[in-house]
Order: sequence, then C-alpha cells, then structure tokens
Amino acid sequence: MSVPTTMRRLLVGATCGVVLAALVAAQPVQSADTRPDTLTDSVTGELLRRADGLPGFSGAVARDTRVSVNRSQGRWAFGTAVLVAPRVEGMEPRDWLFLAERRATGWRLAFDGEPAFAEFSAKAPLISAKEKAIFASHDGRVSAQANGDFRTGMRLPWAVGQSWTLRGGPHAWDAGSGPWSSLDLVGGDQVVRAARAGTAYTTCTGRILVYHDRGYTTRYYHLWNYGQFDGTAVAEGARLGDTGTEVGCGGSASSRHVHFSLLQNGAYVAVSPHIIGKWVPMNGSSQYGGYALHGSTRVNVGGALYNYGALGFTQGIVDVNGGGTLNKRSGPGTGYSIVGTVADGATVTISCSSNGTSHTGRWWTTSRWEKLSDGTWVTGAYVYTGVNAPVSGAC
Repeated sequence: MSVPTTMRRLLVGATCGVVLAALVAAQPVQSADTRPDTLTDSVTGELLRRADGLPGFSGAVARDTRVSVNRSQGRWAFGTAVLVAPRVEGMEPRDWLFLAERRATGWRLAFDGEPAFAEFSAKAPLISAKEKAIFASHDGRVSAQANGDFRTGMRLPWAVGQSWTLRGGPHAWDAGSGPWSSLDLVGGDQVVRAARAGTAYTTCTGRILVYHDRGYTTRYYHLWNYGQFDGTAVAEGARLGDTGTEVGCGGSASSRHVHFSLLQNGAYVAVSPHIIGKWVPMNGSSQYGGYALHGSTRVNVGGALYNYGALGFTQGIVDVNGGGTLNKRSGPGTGYSIVGTVADGATVTISCSSNGTSHTGRWWTTSRWEKLSDGTWVTGAYVYTGVNAPVSGAC
C-alpha cells in the first residue's frame, strides 16, 4: 500500500524524534556542578565577594582575578586564588590557597585561614602529609602566638651573614588601611630565600607564598627568575628567586627589591614587634619609615641589616635599652653576686625562669629572671624573647 507523501514525512519525522529522544536519554546528564568551568566560576565568585570587603579592591578596576586549579582527584580540587591589585603604589595582591569538594549541590569551598580549610586538608587525598601537618595550624582560630607571642623562628629572607638594605620600613599591604605587615628589602647577592622551612606555592608572576608552622605565612613579591612551586617542601634558606620589579599580580615596583609580608591564621599581621633574623622591625610615624632593633642597635630606613639567622624559641636577645652590658648573677635577683656580664645584642639560651627582683626594660616590667644555659642568671626585663612569659618553664 502506498503512503501519501505528507503522511510519509510525518512518520519519518516521528521516527527521528523517537530516535533523537532515545539518544538524548542515553547520554549521561551533566549537572551544573561538574562542568569544567563551574569550579573556576565558584572560586571567582568568592574572590569578588571578598573584594567587596577589602579597601582598594571593591572598584571595577580592581576586580581582576586569577584562579588556578593545580590538582584534582575524584571529587576534590586544590589551587590558588588571586585578587589582582590595582597598579597603585603600596598595593599588594591578595591571594589564598583553596580546597574544594564537589557535592550534589555544587562545590563547597574553603580558603586558607578558615577552619574548614584545615578540615578539608586533613581528608583530601591530593594534599601531601607535609602539607596536612602545616595546614593544621592554618585554621583561622586564634592561637597563642596571636596573643602577644612574637616569636617566629624566622631568619631574614637572604643568606645568613649577608647585609641587605632596609629599603622600606613597616607598611600596609593595601596602600594604608591594613596592618603594617610588610618590609621592602634589597642588596647582597639579590637572592631571596625562605625565612623558615615550610611549603611553597607560586600564585602568579613574581609572587611566592611559603606556609610555615604555628599558623605563619610569608609572602615574597616582585621576584625575578623565581621558582614554580606547588606544595614544594622548602628548607629554611631555600632559594625562591631574585629581587626584581615583577608586578604580574598588580601593584607597582619602581626598582628591584623583595616585598616581604607576614601573615598569621590567614590574615596579615603587623610585622612589629616580631623577631625576624634577630631583628625587631619597628613602626615609624608613617608607612615605609621606622627602623629595626637588634638589642639596642638601631638601623633606620636606608641602613644595612646583617642577617644573624633565626632566634630559637628558648632564646632571647640581650637589650639593655641603651647599650653596654648586662650583669649575670649567681641567683635570681640583685641580691646575688655578679658573676659576669653579657653584651647588648648577644643571643642567650634560657634554661628556665624564676621570680626575683623587679626591673623595667624597653619591652616590659617584670620580676622574671632567666637562668641561662651556663647556669648564671639575668633579669628578664633586659632580654627580648618575643613573649612576656617563661620560654623554658619554671626552675
């Protein structure tokens, strides 16, 4: 039986429609949370949300972002997220590490400095054991060292024994409103090195982050001939790059240097009065001014800082608050006999502490006396350890 042309077309169309519907139904449904660009979109959205709360980043010209997914495994992803700084003097990019877990409702994100970041890193298979140990202290919770403990265990970010110039004293990372967290440094062989052991990450051109224990992070910017790092374990003093003028993530640099910044628990913190390389950076009356102290020795901006290396957590720097020497005694107080002296600026190792006569130094008034490793005693008022408390327990 012949089928009219019109009817034949309808049947063919219906058949094709059934086949097409079957083919569509056979394809796996790709939900929105698994599209390749969705994670980048999610991280970018979070960056822009954060930009709205950061002075200098909320304008239209300051909403440039860089998102890099460095690793992915199963439902997990890990990478770096950057708010590019406006090309303004004194502005520094704001960057984070992020972890993401894909769930039925989409991606759940955690940026470093948040409690969820430490939780995610503990169970994410793409995070190394070394990273897990470091990230455990980067959970955003207030820690002891964030409450008046300014010990860092860090050296200055160049070779021990070299002297570099303090090009710029303490200044903010965001052109003025944030903590004075940063120093500008240049000189020596121009090789920038890790201030303390940790894990390193390159977030953009000329910028490296090193995550340390105790919740600390150091950031190094404007680097040239720098390394490419993604969770690379670095030792104290490991080469990161050379001083330069790179501004791949915004900001500006009029001449070569390293912009060195200090963070803790995911937030920028004032670099003063932390101990770095046995120097204590001190704020001036305005940004980029100030000076650094080693005992009573003061170096102003433009002067040379000698890298003495890191101060141990049970050590202190003798600071007689004016130079000279500090008496060592046979017991914890001025009633005990003098048995020697120690020079201003000297490093001493503390065995334990006890109460004695009270004294006032540059940093505090205290009746704490420190028993040194040689068995002699000095007043704690003239020894700066970074914390006004015993560092080796009670005697």
